[in-house]
Amino acid sequence: MLFNIPLLIAPLAVYNFFAFGLLGASVGDPWSVPIVTIEMISSARWTLTLGDVMIVAALVLLFVEILKATRTGVSSIVDHILSTLLFIIYLVEFLLVRETATSVFFILMIISLVDVIAGYSVTISGARRDMSFGPGPHA
Repeated sequence: MLFNIPLLIAPLAVYNFFAFGLLGASVGDPWSVPIVTIEMISSARWTLTLGDVMIVAALVLLFVEILKATRTGVSSIVDHILSTLLFIIYLVEFLLVRETATSVFFILMIISLVDVIAGYSVTISGARRDMSFGPGPHA
């Protein structure tokens, strides 16, 4: 059952910890805090922010979620339901909570939506492939 918990709950929890000051009071937008700045060969400066790291981490978790969607059985149904509920939480929080009206949270919400759509799509494709009509090759 623990394997069915959507991994994209982690970015939601981390975002809320930062947004509501549960990890200490922050001044300004915590998602625009630079983590590292690298001077490129072109002499341009590339800056990685905390928000960028959060989005990349969510994309990695999305990949794992899509791999989980290839499973079949009752556990995959539970996983899809929980992923849908998580997207609804993202959506409601985005619409109703002032601290979540940021681009970072919006992108996290869209990643959650992609998880829901991909999960159902992968499952339907797999079910279609497993379905056979008439007598099988051993009849």
